[in-house]
Amino acid sequence: MRIAIVGPAFPYKGGGAHHTTELAHRLAAAGHAVRIESWKAQYPAFLYPGQQTISEPEGEPFAATRHALDWRRPDGWWRTGRALRSADLVVLAVLSPVQVPSYLGILAGIGRKTRVVALCHNVLPHERKPYDVPLMKALLRRVDGVLTHSEQQADLARGLTGKPVRVAEMPAHLPAPKLENAERDATVRNRLLFFGIVRPYKGLDVLLRALAQAPGDTALTVAGEFWGGLDDTKALIADLGLTERVDLRPGYVPAAEMPGLFAAADALVLPYRTATASQNVWMAHEYGVPVIATRVGGFPAQVRDGVDGVLCEPDDAGSLADALKRFYAPGEPERLRAAIEPIDHGPLWEAYVAELLTSG
Repeated sequence: MRIAIVGPAFPYKGGGAHHTTELAHRLAAAGHAVRIESWKAQYPAFLYPGQQTISEPEGEPFAATRHALDWRRPDGWWRTGRALRSADLVVLAVLSPVQVPSYLGILAGIGRKTRVVALCHNVLPHERKPYDVPLMKALLRRVDGVLTHSEQQADLARGLTGKPVRVAEMPAHLPAPKLENAERDATVRNRLLFFGIVRPYKGLDVLLRALAQAPGDTALTVAGEFWGGLDDTKALIADLGLTERVDLRPGYVPAAEMPGLFAAADALVLPYRTATASQNVWMAHEYGVPVIATRVGGFPAQVRDGVDGVLCEPDDAGSLADALKRFYAPGEPERLRAAIEPIDHGPLWEAYVAELLTSG
């Protein structure tokens, strides 16, 4: 089958680019002729305040990748669509409604004979704008099928389109070592890790309030890009008396720095208010690190409460504080770490590819 994936790829960073690239590799390994149509300019800077690109690839780039799309050139969107008419399947990687105008331009160029699937990382953003729903309706009603990463997201998509909607669990695609190669030092360091882009829905403020109720020798490292700036977070840390216990490391975290971050942490904390699918649980477990997470999105299926991590209620500092106390009960960090099991992602990828190919 001739398959084209339209989405971010290196030098763009982050989970979307990693997923697009890994999907291309997996499809090619299954015997398909695959190409990626990516961007030379994906978003205006004011729509993505973080760092958009990186200089060194994290993982193996996909050779058949073209970087011709430009948010400033609608004529290029249509030309890309025309070039994709010969494909048997076009996959649109949907990470944000901001992409929709360019995808509609591509669809206009493709016409109606080529099968198109919208692969939705998020059907709608966690923090919504008034234009998000009409844009996503316009896109999802023009494709042949939709693939989401959870039933909750599938239900959301069904509210926007009558086209077929399928669900496939998102497999691991971020760079991490195999568990057997990860450091398994059982020393308890009394340090937690919050990792990734800092946005309101991810609940860092809830974690800070919970940390203020946790044992006084527990510290926290916050590593990632702060989309809204640092001022509010710094003020909250000061108000809670946590200045000596919280280490802020703002900015994008390259893959080369991840082993050190995870090796220094007893647990990764995911205090999300809402979630769809996240790679962070897989990543922590690949590094041999337990996870403390809220009961949202896919976390309850990924984290075995009391076995390899601890679950708590979302947007509830008291519940998270209790989870931190449970985690640091004598002998618990060591026991939870020892229970983490290696994951074979091959079957999950095979199932994912099969769902994608039958979508639409």
